[in-house]
Amino acid sequence: MSTESPVHVGRVDGVATVTLTRPESMNSLDIATKQALLAALRDVATDDTVRCVVLTGSGRAFCVGQDLKEHVSLLAEDPAQLWTTVAQHYNPIVELIATMDKPVLAAVNGVAAGAGVSFALAADLRYVAASAGFNLAFTGIALSCDSGLSWSLPRLVGPGRAKELLYFPRTVPAEEALELGLVTEVVPDELLTDRVTEVARLLASGPTRAYGAVRRSVAFSSSHALADSLDFEDEMMTRTGTSADHRAAVAAFLAKEKPSFTGR
Repeated sequence: MSTESPVHVGRVDGVATVTLTRPESMNSLDIATKQALLAALRDVATDDTVRCVVLTGSGRAFCVGQDLKEHVSLLAEDPAQLWTTVAQHYNPIVELIATMDKPVLAAVNGVAAGAGVSFALAADLRYVAASAGFNLAFTGIALSCDSGLSWSLPRLVGPGRAKELLYFPRTVPAEEALELGLVTEVVPDELLTDRVTEVARLLASGPTRAYGAVRRSVAFSSSHALADSLDFEDEMMTRTGTSADHRAAVAAFLAKEKPSFTGR
């Protein structure tokens, strides 16, 4: 039996690429894969040398969500695990993707379905191969949505369109997903890696603490009143205003030079 991890993490030039490596199963999520993904995300989130994270899949899929073969087996043998996995795995995975203190990109190399869509939508930016697509498959197997989809999807496409996509699951092609506002950019398949690497390296060389503050502020404001959001912005401005990167940027501005950021 193979002992290789179902998730691989590579680090280059401040960019950590977290890759699901179950191509034979279209990167579906069995318990071992969810555990490995959660551990990988916790690792890169706390690694100060990592200043941008890319989440992607191997083979022809990004991630098709829950491993249904394991799902059927657990329904017969240990159904409690099917529902505890939401709190134990899916929720903390999505929370890490959405809130870690550095930018997160989704490189959607192929079909994303179910929780795979949720993972992609939790990222800041989504770069999608032209041949890829999104399928909100939950109600097709008589399940509600999970992994934050009820939070992220309506914020991107509106509640009416979100319910339409959830009620009538289908594979939404990349170009339509772009029109709906689900993705940042559609890229020819053969150029996806190069494009994502370009963006990730640009972000990894930027003011990491400021990016983290921006993503936290945007998330906070979506569920809080204006007064509370202003207070949170004040907190984040103090946090970034006392950073080494801010001081370096001001000095570079005065010297009419391009700033060099360290992420601190």
